[in-house]
Amino acid sequence: MENTKYRDSVFVDLFMKDIHAKENFLSLYNALHDSDLKLSEVSIESEIIDQTLYHTYYNDVSFKINGKLIVLVEHQSTINENMPLRFLDYVVRLYERIVPQEHRYKMNLVHIPTPEFYVFYNGTDPYPDIKTLRLSDAYIKEQARPQLELTVDVYNIASPHPEKPLTVLNKCDILKQYCKFVEKVRELKNEKSANPITDAISYCIKNNILAEYLKRKSTEVDNLLVANYDYETDIRVHAEEAAEKKARETALKMLEDGIPIEKVASYCTISVEQIKALQTESQKIS
Repeated sequence: MENTKYRDSVFVDLFMKDIHAKENFLSLYNALHDSDLKLSEVSIESEIIDQTLYHTYYNDVSFKINGKLIVLVEHQSTINENMPLRFLDYVVRLYERIVPQEHRYKMNLVHIPTPEFYVFYNGTDPYPDIKTLRLSDAYIKEQARPQLELTVDVYNIASPHPEKPLTVLNKCDILKQYCKFVEKVRELKNEKSANPITDAISYCIKNNILAEYLKRKSTEVDNLLVANYDYETDIRVHAEEAAEKKARETALKMLEDGIPIEKVASYCTISVEQIKALQTESQKIS
């Protein structure tokens, strides 16, 4: 579902597709590496997975720098501890495109761009400011020295602490402005504004937050946010429905096994009244 219904986000547009995307991306890269590279000094090429070949794979932002480094970035509003596995998929597809197949059978070492993996989390659930995810954490059998490892640095850019702001936000102004814009959209949605996205765009233009970008692309940004909001809502509703269905199935199985209703209710986080109704409904069907 995720990829077939994929919608570009404002983050992807800012850092991958906009006319200033390379400049914005380099600012982000400099913030992550505490460097001061200039656009005129480096070669930056976008690296996109071929959707005609791999239509189920879609990485948010990926650039190759000076032909030596591939930086893959994902922006997420929901927590996903499986990002190392997803990035493994992405980077394998990119290497398949970058490295000619015949080169893999050469006797001499074939050099490949060094990969880096980052996630910028901008959701509302609690999460550490910075966290490193490892592919090896998912291994069924632990290994002292994993033979295959992939690490992802996750930065929580949502509602940064005023007394201890993330360094990456202080050093990348475009990212900081993006966070302020998203925060304003959420604030207006929580206040039940009739037009939260349009009002947030107007507010940010007046207050010089992504002003140049929003003046150029206000209609596109509005459409992107509406599409992503609908998508996230759809995903959440489906997840909730699946969880409810699973809870009901578990409750019925426990009742069949003779487990008291109170224990079933506690285990499945369903009220006693709902359990009784479910039991009655099941008996009618049978």
